[in-house]
Amino acid sequence: MIELRRVALPAVVASELSRLTSRIPPGDNKTARRLWTSARGARRSIRAALASMASGRGYCMYCGDGLGSTVDHFEPVARAPHRAFDWLNHLLACEYCNSHHKRDRFPLDAAGRPLLIDPTAEDPLDHLFLVLSIGTYRALTDKGRATIEVCGLNRPLLERGRAAAVDQVAALVTHWWLGTPPVRRRAIWTLRDQPHADVLHAMLRQSQLPGAPRIFTDPALLDLLRNPDLRAELLA
Repeated sequence: MIELRRVALPAVVASELSRLTSRIPPGDNKTARRLWTSARGARRSIRAALASMASGRGYCMYCGDGLGSTVDHFEPVARAPHRAFDWLNHLLACEYCNSHHKRDRFPLDAAGRPLLIDPTAEDPLDHLFLVLSIGTYRALTDKGRATIEVCGLNRPLLERGRAAAVDQVAALVTHWWLGTPPVRRRAIWTLRDQPHADVLHAMLRQSQLPGAPRIFTDPALLDLLRNPDLRAELLA
């Protein structure tokens, strides 16, 4: 997972979502689901806005691997029908994450606060640490722990994909350093477009840690990840 900036909806779309919300009686999740299913135009608008926020070619905001093909209600409609058309409650998800993992799960802490990371409201890397060598997430907080479990972030295919992405990022960063301006532009585009954007963000973040030389055994790669020009282009 990576931190994402939520965009503002066009006024006409925001107005339509507000109108649809007003048609949902308090606590009526059946009506909320029926309206959500029938509101094809609103769903298309939400899907397009989410795709513009997502990494790369519109990757899932949970796993970062599959293409986001569905709109997920962060707080499920079954629990909060009044949020069915709440723009702040929508995330882009792949079918696998949405249907096989998160589904209607929404754990809360003892104070009633969500225990799932909303990547549009907080930085997931404040709650998760990615072990780059094996592509596995370790929880830094209770919220990180619940998110790993509910979203299945450590399923084997994702771990293998992240571990491979570490080598891909290292190769592209080196390519950027050695290349001409056109080659550099292509390297930046490829880094931004590839799946597992969380690997790139984790590498950039971990390169700033005091123990970075123990994480990155190649000093040349570490120097590149700390390069201010590269960081400016990738973190803009």
